[in-house]
Amino acid sequence: MSKKIAISTGGGDAPGLNAVIRAVTLTAHNVYGWETVGLRNGFDGVMAGEPPILLSLERVRDIVSRGGTILGAANRGNPFQRPLQQPDGSFVHVDESDRVVEHMQKEGIEAIILAGGDGTMAIAQMLYEKGVPVVGVPKTIDNDLGGTDRTFGFDTALNIVTEALDRLHTTAESHHRVMFLEVMGRHAGWIALHAGVAGDADVILVPEIPFTIEAVCEKVRQVRASGRLHSLIVVAEGAAPAGGTQQFYIDSVDGQEGRLGGIAQLVSQQITRCLDVETRVTVLGHIQRGGTPTNIDRWLGTRFGANVVHLVKEEKWGYMVGLRGDEIVHLPIAEAIAELKRIEPQGEPVRTARGLGISFGDES
Repeated sequence: MSKKIAISTGGGDAPGLNAVIRAVTLTAHNVYGWETVGLRNGFDGVMAGEPPILLSLERVRDIVSRGGTILGAANRGNPFQRPLQQPDGSFVHVDESDRVVEHMQKEGIEAIILAGGDGTMAIAQMLYEKGVPVVGVPKTIDNDLGGTDRTFGFDTALNIVTEALDRLHTTAESHHRVMFLEVMGRHAGWIALHAGVAGDADVILVPEIPFTIEAVCEKVRQVRASGRLHSLIVVAEGAAPAGGTQQFYIDSVDGQEGRLGGIAQLVSQQITRCLDVETRVTVLGHIQRGGTPTNIDRWLGTRFGANVVHLVKEEKWGYMVGLRGDEIVHLPIAEAIAELKRIEPQGEPVRTARGLGISFGDES
């Protein structure tokens, strides 16, 4: 029996999303004979009444190597908390999730595949509890979503950050500078940790471990005392000093999360005063998200996309696909969003990094 299914890409883009879209379309068409459509700009498009895009075999041809998402992503994509501005300029949030159901009925959509991180998966869970036939695909370059060992986009981000560190090494060495690289990571420091180890950083600051300027200064002193007159410090944007708070360059507006940024600049200034050394700061920002996905992210996105269609066939609503070891697994979305996957301060990743002589700030 023919079925019409939809796919939506929520939250920030990630390299590998188009591989998911392609795999969903190919599997639905070639294996089950189903029609696939894409929701434009996530639930923003649904709220605006935009018609879905027909995802034909021709439409998804050659998109696997493209970064971003051909469907667009949402900026205010939570239908359960849509911001509504009041006459006095303030905002209230209203539940408009019924419009998702209405849109599905109007377009003849029988199931939705949501690709996204913890925020999008939380929306998927609420839609499931509302009775919407929904399944999920984990997507975040931060690699912090529970229930899966890895998410696509993470490997591409790691490659970009590691290459940036390789480039900073040579200029830092030439000028005897302390170079700071600020990378993404709001609540979890997986990008900073993995790239920092791969890129031979001297200090890695992550959200999971509050740091002190004194500990960072001491590490730089040790490096210089060893005869190496330059240092690399990787800072996750969500890192914060012990007893301090995260740095935002744009505060929260109408319920949207503020934009993190500036912690590397703050630490750089303090290190300059502490050690009287020359420092420079590089912020990679969305460069980490953009560009061509690695073969690993294309492969993982393809596996996720193909397998999530089988979830639809089995009508395992409220489930998502994940990676455990090298196996694709199916697990409840509620399990995946119960707790963010973060670095364990006493866990093996941190012990290994410290064993390589890398400081995470205050190690007391």
